[in-house]
Amino acid sequence: MPALGDVVDLVHSWFPPSTAESWDAVGLVSGDPAAPVRTILLAVDAAPEVAAEAASIGADLLLVHHPLFFKPVHSVAATTPKGRTLWTLSSAGCALLAAHTNADQAVGGVSESMAYALGLTDLEPLVGSTALDSLVTYVPVDAAAAVRAALAAAGAGGVGNYDTASFSNGGTGRFRPLEGARPAVGVVGEVEEVAEERIEVILPRSARAAVVSALLGAHPYETPAYQVIELVSTADATSGHGRIGSIEPTTLRLFAETVSAALPATAAGIRIGGDLDKPIRRVALCGGAGASFLPDVARTDADVYVTSDLGHHTAGEFLEAGGAALIDVPHWAAESTWLPVVAARLREALGDKVEVVVSEVVTDPWTLRL
Repeated sequence: MPALGDVVDLVHSWFPPSTAESWDAVGLVSGDPAAPVRTILLAVDAAPEVAAEAASIGADLLLVHHPLFFKPVHSVAATTPKGRTLWTLSSAGCALLAAHTNADQAVGGVSESMAYALGLTDLEPLVGSTALDSLVTYVPVDAAAAVRAALAAAGAGGVGNYDTASFSNGGTGRFRPLEGARPAVGVVGEVEEVAEERIEVILPRSARAAVVSALLGAHPYETPAYQVIELVSTADATSGHGRIGSIEPTTLRLFAETVSAALPATAAGIRIGGDLDKPIRRVALCGGAGASFLPDVARTDADVYVTSDLGHHTAGEFLEAGGAALIDVPHWAAESTWLPVVAARLREALGDKVEVVVSEVVTDPWTLRL
């Protein structure tokens, strides 16, 4: 049977953590990479009742979409819901792994799974995932290796099937520290020359904030010199945020009924905005909260946009502008379409060595609609 580390590597090969948004918190949350994995439970949320389910079936790994912790914490004591969740899993010997925005945009990821569940064909990303930056900085020669390592750890230097890629050449840096400066090299008021390396790396634009932060943390200078250059997109035809595709011609009313039938039932149901008799042929969608992509939808030929968590003013203004119709679906229901897809991939990759179970716990927060 595989070790936990092997399963994590497999999942990360499908949904690379380097493609996650810079604010996200994906990857292995808890567990021993050397521990054997016999049973995997899949769920959208690492909720307390899901953790209890994982413990009850003897799962060795809980793979979820939403991270348990989005922000740093100082305690995981079982005095809070998240602490109790982690305590339940740890006590049962169950590891926790999250694949969030890295799974949203990937081939076989959340939005693609939702698109196929709704019957879309000829899929393309709504927004390409290959927006790249180039970061250039200048570092004293003796500190260059540490800075390169920090940049790589933050997500820079990924090129195809390679990581830690960078380019360096040597030169001379010149500067004069002014009054109030605290130079790591040199003396206030005197021009200094330092043997430096010019380091250049490529990085996903989504990782820009994390990479710049890593640079500033690892660079020995008080005020490092660096530049970030946006590169021309070479849009990936297979991966990216959201999806757009085609369906057999229908109306907004009938397509909304198709959406409702394709997704798990929830108390909240779905909401439709627009003329119910509007012809529908092209569909854009985003699994999860997709309001930020409304401007991208407006630039397409989509007749309807399916996503979650649209607000009153956001939806109203978009419809007033004469754009696509809107279908707002429950966040949990949309993303749950990914679970059977990743379960099938795990079963195919791991064979009968590992049992893969899709959680039946509904973690949609709404329980009644009056």
